[in-house]
Amino acid sequence: MGAVNSALTATAAGFGTGLSLIVAIGAQNAFVLRQGVRRDAVLAVVGICALSDAALIALGVGGVGAVVVAWPSVLTAVALIGGLFLIGYGCLAARRVLRPSALGMESGAAGAIGTAGAAGTTGAAGTAGSRRRAVLTCLAMTWLNPHVYLDTVFLLGSIAADRGPWRWTFGLGAVAASLVWFAALGFGARLLSPLLARPSAWRVLDALIAATMIVLGVTLIAGA
Repeated sequence: MGAVNSALTATAAGFGTGLSLIVAIGAQNAFVLRQGVRRDAVLAVVGICALSDAALIALGVGGVGAVVVAWPSVLTAVALIGGLFLIGYGCLAARRVLRPSALGMESGAAGAIGTAGAAGTTGAAGTAGSRRRAVLTCLAMTWLNPHVYLDTVFLLGSIAADRGPWRWTFGLGAVAASLVWFAALGFGARLLSPLLARPSAWRVLDALIAATMIVLGVTLIAGA
């Protein structure tokens, strides 16, 4: 009975710790939210985020965090590349704010609010292209962010190490938290669709995304 209680305690601790690290507003969360609202490649995006987190958590629990920190030049390079990428994506979001025609309502949001006949939703080629862009962007958002390595691999791995024989149970709880969060964010975002039926609401959302991306990108480059 004591072993079961210890396992449950470790799992709960891992779930709480993992959730506290990923709930904060960030580039990845902002991207998942936008894809969820637009109902564009949501399953693929949620899957990439959850599986990537699971892999990174496993690396951290397995002790790779110490190796990552031992190579600061790698983190510096990732910070520079990731910062430039986030700034670029933020500029694209800002462009959508300034140009209503580029708000992206055609490819996903229109379908989410029940508008028929929108451009970009007809034809498998357009859908496949949109999904491919979403997947590549999501991969970049996840793996080019050095904070992911510091938080998920190093910090979470260090906390898990304190759990001794229950460190993998702790990691399992963190993986569960990641899956629950991204699934709720991606698939629950469609509840916001009625609020985003007007282009002005999309401008507000894209303005928030642009500000988040650009600030994070500048912060990454400044700290590299």
